[in-house]
Amino acid sequence: MGLKLVFILFSYLFLTQIVEGNSDSILQEFDCVDIYKQPAFQHPLLKNHKIQENFIFHENHNTNNKYKENDLSCPKGTVPIFKQKNGTGNFHQNTVEYSGQHFATIETILDGSIYRGAEAMISVHNVTVQNNQYSKSQIWLENGPRSELNSIQFGWAVHPRLYGDTLTRFTIYWTADGYKKTGCYNTNCPGFVVTCRDPTIGSYISRSTIYGDKTTVIIQPQVFQDGFTGNWALKNFDEVIGYWPKELFPHLKQGASLVRYGGNTFTSPNGISPPMGNGHFPVVDFHRSSYFLHVKVRNSNYQLVDIKDKMARRYADSYQCYRVSYWGYFKSNGVSFSFGGPGGSCGI
Repeated sequence: MGLKLVFILFSYLFLTQIVEGNSDSILQEFDCVDIYKQPAFQHPLLKNHKIQENFIFHENHNTNNKYKENDLSCPKGTVPIFKQKNGTGNFHQNTVEYSGQHFATIETILDGSIYRGAEAMISVHNVTVQNNQYSKSQIWLENGPRSELNSIQFGWAVHPRLYGDTLTRFTIYWTADGYKKTGCYNTNCPGFVVTCRDPTIGSYISRSTIYGDKTTVIIQPQVFQDGFTGNWALKNFDEVIGYWPKELFPHLKQGASLVRYGGNTFTSPNGISPPMGNGHFPVVDFHRSSYFLHVKVRNSNYQLVDIKDKMARRYADSYQCYRVSYWGYFKSNGVSFSFGGPGGSCGI
């Protein structure tokens, strides 16, 4: 069964916002900070950290590395840091206090394999989420026992408590101790080093996929471990946004033991969970589903390869609310799956 997309709109996130005349509002959400005075360097493990400028990709890229300045670029020598709005907060996940998460994902089996990164094309949607809920579509890279879990997460999220609105935004997260004391969203705490002068982390994605429409909006995030330094670099399409220094992660610095792709929601206190993906159960027609295409991992040799069927485990913890359908490999879409659902009373 070959699943084909008629059109894919490669939404380079912010070029669409310039066309629509929203550059002033985007700039107001960020501060342009001296690259050497950004929040990352307040971390005690990064006091003497030297910024990494070049990364080893281990394969050929048709990438123009020449920097193209636009109306949204911070001045040379500075990087964009998202402004946290008054009344919004940051919190750790997977704790007793914040139970009520749900997942519909594809993940690798734990067999001792080591991964140096992951990437996929992720369809972008905007869903209705209440103030005390969130809905995400993202990739996880993890290693370590649960109490000491190292986790890097990246993709898009609708998260009113974090952002103070219900816009779909490019979002990252990390923890180095199982969500106890370390880590945060975006650059809300010291850790992630921003190197790109365009505002990306925390910025809203101005267009989203319309249910049933033949034009699809996607992001293509990738995180990979640099083979020389061991740092974990974040890319969207072909642009490096920044990286997590290896010093942050006692377990991930040796590579990831698990890679996960898919959706994650958080339930409000009244027990109601928000929509996931595009808010519909997955079907064979990708124009009516939220999905991941060209699902890839970097193996222990740093090679970018398709995830293998025998390595992919499906997981959905609330079938009445969220589902996942794994489609395997087809030439047009690579390895792909669709997922999502309407939410509702899904349990906690």
